[in-house]
Amino acid sequence: MTTRTDAPTRREQILKEAARLFAERGFHGVGVDEIGAAVGISGPGLYRHFAGKDAMLAELLVGISGSLLTGAKRRLAEADGTTAPEAVLDSLIEGHIDFALDDRPLITLHDRELDRLRDTDRKLVRQLQRQYVELWVGVVRELYPELAEPAARSAVHSVFGLLNSTPHLTRPGSLPGRAGTAELLHRMARGAFAAAGSR
Repeated sequence: MTTRTDAPTRREQILKEAARLFAERGFHGVGVDEIGAAVGISGPGLYRHFAGKDAMLAELLVGISGSLLTGAKRRLAEADGTTAPEAVLDSLIEGHIDFALDDRPLITLHDRELDRLRDTDRKLVRQLQRQYVELWVGVVRELYPELAEPAARSAVHSVFGLLNSTPHLTRPGSLPGRAGTAELLHRMARGAFAAAGSR
């Protein structure tokens, strides 16, 4: 979701500001007019792009789940069966760290607002997330073949919890800069998988 280098569209600008405001003040604490003001258009002007706040929230949460899955599939396709499992796992970790550091409002939104989605959208998010987890489980078990599938799945969820904790590290100076934080998170994730795979 953050790998594009071209200028964001107006729709993407709206989503980015909506995510920030929803994360800061909660879904019900933000009005359409405030989102519009953040991108320089009138509140009613937003309705040319979205049916309402519910549609924005759904696109944000379904969108990031889909983006993570697509990115993981791309990384596995690039490996094409010729890359060592350790390098493939490193690539998956790097991709998730990029999300965790660059899209922190979406992590907060997922934690707080997922239940506000319509059933169909919430089920879609869960379906995409399950597929994403299973891609990781396959790679982890390739690297640690003695690790049973349920344990591998638990390890993947635990690592996600670790990586997705970044929104809680918001005090100034609490993070060692982006590169340092990414390196630290990567080492911790690999350490967690190694611990799970040790017997």
